[in-house]
Amino acid sequence: MSTVSQAAVTVSGDVANPGNLPYNPGMRMQDAINQAQPNPEGYWLAGAWLHTPLLEQQTRLKVGVLFDLKMLQRGALLNNKAALAALAGRLYDEVNRLRVTGRKVAVLDPVATEVGFARNYVLADDDRLIYPARTNNVKVVGAVEHPCTLPFQAQQEARDYLDSCPRLAEAEADFLWLIQPDGRYQSVPVAAWNRQDGVHAVAGSTILVPVRNDNTDLPTPDLNEQLAQFLATQPLAEAAP
Repeated sequence: MSTVSQAAVTVSGDVANPGNLPYNPGMRMQDAINQAQPNPEGYWLAGAWLHTPLLEQQTRLKVGVLFDLKMLQRGALLNNKAALAALAGRLYDEVNRLRVTGRKVAVLDPVATEVGFARNYVLADDDRLIYPARTNNVKVVGAVEHPCTLPFQAQQEARDYLDSCPRLAEAEADFLWLIQPDGRYQSVPVAAWNRQDGVHAVAGSTILVPVRNDNTDLPTPDLNEQLAQFLATQPLAEAAP
């Protein structure tokens, strides 16, 4: 006998009542939050809403990033740039391992949602709300010797984390991409001629060191921004490592 799965929204992570909640059309974020009861002392800033209708769009984004990385790798090999080809291959493997989440940027702070400071979005069937464990790390990825997980330092400029995670010669030297744990991302000027001060990484941020791709023979102008955009869809871990 066949069974029909019940429509549900899943809430997981640092909440009192994790699990599947019955979904009804018109169900809003606050409805799920009230039932799940997030930890009052949890790291709400990093809460993630995985929205099912965005899966197709983000699948195309991932495919585009992987395509550009493969093009960059092949072009670098044709131009005898072995180090760039190796970097593109490594990034390809790292991105390929990441799942498509459907994350939509939203404030999951229960207080802000209840009092109306944050939008009380309508949920979709099979959506997920994730409240990650608090973290005290910042990750540095991209055109670096190897990905780094560094201790979070309050009020430290985002660019200063690179002192502990050296860039490769193939890195873009003028900018980095800062990806905050709430899913927002921005380009940050870091060279002597364009430096922007006062840009800080919060705990749980990821810093993407872009790949230098100014070679007209390797036409991937949107690679770094799209890579940052895809990395921003990845939620923090639900439980402390």
